[in-house]
Amino acid sequence: MEIYSTLTRSKETFETMNDNRINLFVCGPTVYDDAHIGHGRTYISFDTIKRYWEYKGYTVFYIQNITDVDDKIIKRSKETGIPAGDIARKFEKRYIEDMNKLNVTGVNLFARATDHMGEIIDQIQRLIDKGFAYETEDGVYFGIDNFEEFGKLSNRNIEELESHREIAKTTKKNPIDFALWKKRENVDEPVWNSPWGEGRPGWHIEDTAITEYYFGPQYDVHGGGLDLIFPHHEAEITQMEAVSGKSPMVRYWLHTGFLNVSGEKMSKSLNNFITIRELLKEYDADVFRFFVLSTHYRSPIDFSKESLHQSEKSLDKIKKYYESLECEIIENVTSDYAPLKIAKEEFFKSMDDDFNTPKAIAAIFGLINDSKSEIDSLADEDVFAVREFLDDVGFILGIDFDLKDNGSSDELLTLISDVRQELRNNKQYELSDKIRNQLTDLGYEISD
Repeated sequence: MEIYSTLTRSKETFETMNDNRINLFVCGPTVYDDAHIGHGRTYISFDTIKRYWEYKGYTVFYIQNITDVDDKIIKRSKETGIPAGDIARKFEKRYIEDMNKLNVTGVNLFARATDHMGEIIDQIQRLIDKGFAYETEDGVYFGIDNFEEFGKLSNRNIEELESHREIAKTTKKNPIDFALWKKRENVDEPVWNSPWGEGRPGWHIEDTAITEYYFGPQYDVHGGGLDLIFPHHEAEITQMEAVSGKSPMVRYWLHTGFLNVSGEKMSKSLNNFITIRELLKEYDADVFRFFVLSTHYRSPIDFSKESLHQSEKSLDKIKKYYESLECEIIENVTSDYAPLKIAKEEFFKSMDDDFNTPKAIAAIFGLINDSKSEIDSLADEDVFAVREFLDDVGFILGIDFDLKDNGSSDELLTLISDVRQELRNNKQYELSDKIRNQLTDLGYEISD
């Protein structure tokens, strides 16, 4: 298997640090609002990558951080009068619900920044002790001049950064030094005690404190969106390699491409900002997932109603083909069916080539086109082998191809909804609310 690493700008043979175990960290959300389809693109991609590793026999420990203390959360708190912690918990819960609806279920641990304040403070103190960080009247900063390799992930140099930055009044030694701790005394916002006074951590230090605690100073894979390379991921490398003295912090850096909406960058000012919840009111989650995986994870992707409609038609073609594969269950089936052998080879060759899902999906359509005219005349062994292969594909892509199962789920939800309405008509609100809450925990949004 070869994967592309942003650090080296090349495909590399994938080798783990610890036999068949992979430690994977992907930057999670800042929980001040609902997740949008750009988040969905990134997290569907990494969920599929994890699924493929597991299919190949790896054990994957996948962590996402939850940034639950941040300027945006505090700003929202001041605007609404709702405590920052309550805002963070509300949107963390809604984020996980959204991910469940998209069948993004591979994360083993959601690590909140506020649950790791001790690790954050300890890492900052060690950076100070080693001479990489310094305290000023308004915070603690990492001194960029103390780390020679700053810029190696983004291919930027300090001189270039300084020439494009306005020099403002600051207590920092260098205007591009970044915050590790922000002093916040006598303010109406969340603060924690530290050796440098009350305050809260900078954004970058949260992630390295979390990964060092669970993975140690070096691990296999770090992922996130392309927009995080600089300054966030650059700062992570700088902090972790400085404090540990070990390089590289991460063996492979994976980044997803940008998601645009009808050719334009998604933003609220352009009125093209789409949350996952809004999307799923109109489209099936499998359709969006298939749309995402129809483009390589590193490539830009353009979202539009037309592209979603095309994905819906393409996915429906696979599901109808799957439905036509009727046969008895056969144990330990073997098959020499030529179109199946070709499709398998192309599918796994594509996935082993930096998780090339578009080519892998093309192999499925190749199988359909080569076999659909003769499917009724095939031996049961061949039909069942094709079905088994598509079950494996469905697991890897995180998409259920079985139309019958999907219909049963819809019918069950309708039945539960009818039962709840009957309970409410009979004023049995407590039981009705209990059913609603349990469905919400399973990722279904119920509105009364």
